[in-house]
Amino acid sequence: HIMKTEFEKMRSEELYNFLDKEINMSLRNAKDLCTRLQVLTLSSSEYRDVIEKLIPNFPKSSGICPPFHCDHGSGIKIGERSFINYNCVILDGAYVTIGNDVKIGPSCQLLTPQHPIDFKARRGTCETSFPITIGDDTWLGGGVIVCPGVNIGKRCIIAAGSVVICDIPDDCMAAGNPAVVKKHLNK
Repeated sequence: HIMKTEFEKMRSEELYNFLDKEINMSLRNAKDLCTRLQVLTLSSSEYRDVIEKLIPNFPKSSGICPPFHCDHGSGIKIGERSFINYNCVILDGAYVTIGNDVKIGPSCQLLTPQHPIDFKARRGTCETSFPITIGDDTWLGGGVIVCPGVNIGKRCIIAAGSVVICDIPDDCMAAGNPAVVKKHLNK
């Protein structure tokens, strides 16, 4: 029975200590790469090199407009032909999976960490992270916030400014805070 590292616990939806050395090395590496990215554009000669160091297996057909911020980068999986606009924040303690042909508007936040509900436990240095999935052909309008553990289906539209706290099925338009399904699409 092998003990999991704090990093492995983080990726496995278990309580982990975010002061762990391996986690902090990963955070520092991502912050350094995000800082380098801030002075680049999609057409800068170094852009591909930096984005591919930050996010492993980042597709050539996809793009993220700087400025962009993430916790690790290694927890982000992005499909083909997807586009993320300016000022996106992805806190990828747990995996964040973005499908093919996804459009993410400016200033969106995809947040996997969940602090303890009990205030005394929250004073400590432990939290849990829950994965986020965005299905193929989905569009998140500007300023959308996706909370920990949320799955948004395929071919969805999430209205600008929405806060998504629970799963949204395929082919739905959702809006509001909290986001609720307003309309079924693609019938």
